[in-house]
Amino acid sequence: MEPTDDEVRTILSTSPRVAILGGNDDTSKPAFYVPDYLRQHGYTVFAVNPKLAGQTLFGAPVYGDLAALAAAQQPIDLLDVFRRPELLPSHLDEMLMLRPRTVWFQQGIRHADVAAKLRAAGIIVVQDRCTLADHRRFGLGAPTATADS
Repeated sequence: MEPTDDEVRTILSTSPRVAILGGNDDTSKPAFYVPDYLRQHGYTVFAVNPKLAGQTLFGAPVYGDLAALAAAQQPIDLLDVFRRPELLPSHLDEMLMLRPRTVWFQQGIRHADVAAKLRAAGIIVVQDRCTLADHRRFGLGAPTATADS
């Protein structure tokens, strides 16, 4: 049930609005440099981190949680997750409320139960892959908007 490379390429090519669950302001951490790379390549990036809420990161406001992002009516194409696997169930309800087209668990992150529940709700799930690495590997440029964006 994992997307193929062609499907991942399409996801990255048609997902201009990205939320980063666990976004970080420490430039040495993947939760900073991966979303910063995406921003530099044309994506609109919203960080979600309660410790940074109200600040600006990646050129956009930081939200304290996914519910606050949903309440701000910021449509999200791709939710890029930088949280430990054991914490993912605590975010499931908010992920479902946000309704991104895709939830992407970064490299090293898998959670079969959460992934199954997201897929049952019609959300595409990518697990244990890096958005930056795949973007580079596929030689992609800026994403294009879709009718859903």
